[in-house]
Amino acid sequence: MYKIFVNDRPIILTNVMMKEDGFKFFLLKSVDMDYIIRKLQRNDFNEVYLYHPDSDKLLSIFKDRIGHINAGGGLVKNDKGELLFIERNEKWDLPKGRAEKGEDIETTSLREVEEETGVKNLSIDKFLQETYHIYKNKGKYNLKITYWYLMSTDYSGELTPQTEEGITQAVWKSNEQAMAAMSNSYSNVVLLTEAYLANL
Repeated sequence: MYKIFVNDRPIILTNVMMKEDGFKFFLLKSVDMDYIIRKLQRNDFNEVYLYHPDSDKLLSIFKDRIGHINAGGGLVKNDKGELLFIERNEKWDLPKGRAEKGEDIETTSLREVEEETGVKNLSIDKFLQETYHIYKNKGKYNLKITYWYLMSTDYSGELTPQTEEGITQAVWKSNEQAMAAMSNSYSNVVLLTEAYLANL
């Protein structure tokens, strides 16, 4: 099962047949993608399930239907155990960005964190998970797959938010502050951050 967000409303890819009960259910191979995305954006649907019997093919079929790009980002902790957040569009987010041509995803993730926050001396501890969301580019909907890494740094200098990317703040937050920030964040960031904090 995969959860793909349109704003904060999910498209759930599943290989389990279900009767509609408070949600919409469609066949992955034949559904009108633009239709369901518009309905989710307008809050006409709370969530949508897309079905295909082969669980191994769910994501590849979805990618074929809509097109996709890869991005990388980081959940970064410093020597005090604080976590790095950015504020963009008046919501708390994590630094991330699109992979450049020929760039491996770990390099993308490290580069984007440094560019968006000014943090240096970054190292990757481990891969965390992938998240999925829909965005519009040049009039066409696309799937963005973001590969997230847990990172560490001993950097203690000034944080410099990348204002040209719409970032208004870059700040370190304690675990308690990070959890509080999730009330004003994006669904994928909430999933990622809460999973990390739950496993400390």
